[in-house]
Amino acid sequence: MHATYVPSLSARYRRPGGPWDVADLDTLLASRPVEIVEPTARLGPDRIDDAVARVAGGLLAAGVRRGRAVAWQLPNGAAAAILPRACWRIGAVAAPVHHAFGSAERDAALAQIDPAFVLEAPAAPAASPADPLAPLGPLTGATPVPAGVMGSRPSDVAVVLFTSGSTGTPKAVLHTHRSLAHKAVLMARIHGLTGADTVLMPAPLAHISGLLNGILLPGAAGMRSVLMARFDPEHACDLIAGERVTFMAGPPTFFVAIAGALDGRRQAVASLRLVSSGGATVSAAFVAETAEVFGCRVKRTYGSTEAPTVTTTTASDPPEAARETDGRAVGAVELAVCDPGSGRRLAPGSVGLLSVRGPELFAGYANPAHNVAAFARGGWFRTGDLASVDDAGWLQVKGRAGDLIIRGGENIVAAEIEAVLESHASVRHAVVVGYPDPLMGERAAAFVVAEPALNLEECARWFAARGVARFKTPERVVNLDHLPLLGSGKPDRAGLRSRAAEPTS
Repeated sequence: MHATYVPSLSARYRRPGGPWDVADLDTLLASRPVEIVEPTARLGPDRIDDAVARVAGGLLAAGVRRGRAVAWQLPNGAAAAILPRACWRIGAVAAPVHHAFGSAERDAALAQIDPAFVLEAPAAPAASPADPLAPLGPLTGATPVPAGVMGSRPSDVAVVLFTSGSTGTPKAVLHTHRSLAHKAVLMARIHGLTGADTVLMPAPLAHISGLLNGILLPGAAGMRSVLMARFDPEHACDLIAGERVTFMAGPPTFFVAIAGALDGRRQAVASLRLVSSGGATVSAAFVAETAEVFGCRVKRTYGSTEAPTVTTTTASDPPEAARETDGRAVGAVELAVCDPGSGRRLAPGSVGLLSVRGPELFAGYANPAHNVAAFARGGWFRTGDLASVDDAGWLQVKGRAGDLIIRGGENIVAAEIEAVLESHASVRHAVVVGYPDPLMGERAAAFVVAEPALNLEECARWFAARGVARFKTPERVVNLDHLPLLGSGKPDRAGLRSRAAEPTS
């Protein structure tokens, strides 16, 4: 697995003091003490350092060498947090697989990278009170490898992350040490995180959000990381209160569920000072309501597995920017909005397809065929998202290009309709998808979590009162107790589209 970059960009990023003038991830994470709180144990810096050294030795004894991939499939916990660091200690590539993947999905993912070693998880639970590192088994019995003996080059591939989705084979995304080290250091500074902070991480460590916010940011800031093996909103409330959690990042679904589980216990989340949320379903109403319920600063971010956290707001930005936009480019990130047909760059404020480039961008997909459509000339990554960027650089993501609903020749941006729905007092969360119609081509269906339930008549009245075009008003409303989620915590839009397409009685 090799990283490829546009030469001119490489030179710009590698300059002294530039974004790629960084250490490898093992050196970065070994330089600051961290503490891991996982489902059954609490591991301090000494225990973590010893485990990383011993597992690194075990991987060497198993024949793993520099540049080769090591794969595993584990839920969040100490073992899943230590394995990537052990890989980086010896120059190997970490390849975590989402623990919810079935055997067919796992095999299809790993076939793209041909790992040198696959850790087979035990049939027993991933951790026990006696030994949270039990899943690592015989890897812990070899001669330890201390920091600085082998290591990696910053340009080496550090990790393979498999994109999540409801259909198709996950793509294998390659990130280097320097792309992730730069991102961790930058975001720790932008979020204002220090050793006094604690993060709660319910997202899988096999996803970019879990890896970045559950392992890399804690290492860069020297803060404590609290890991959840399975997200449960009531347990999350208890952990926030008990561990004095100050920072969380993830899709809106996490925070909507936690807010619903509080049941008036606002003191349970009193320690939170910052929530950073990303995804197509983040709306101004969600930010305002979550800030009110949690009593902390809530802001929107934008990023992906391929380009993690490329925009956000800072504490000095206007509150309305954190509420109404997805932020501005951070660090050396560049944004471009282009016409879907011609590819020409559009004027500020126009909606088009978003492309990004920057030092945190991934090195490419493991399958070279996937890179052809993903990259444009000049090192620009085509995100596949619809967005606009105004004169001041504020980004507003409208949703995936594939989420565009075309009704009778008129375009309906799902995120715009979701924002109107979530501004209704009873709606906690909404997802809008298209469903086929023989006359109009498509119509819009709204799936909502609402209390009290939202009916079609009230929905129509609400949209009319807000002056929304009639063709944009949902023509079907389905109330759910909760939205179906992908492993990343994002709504399963493909599943909802299938459900909306089913004949109604």
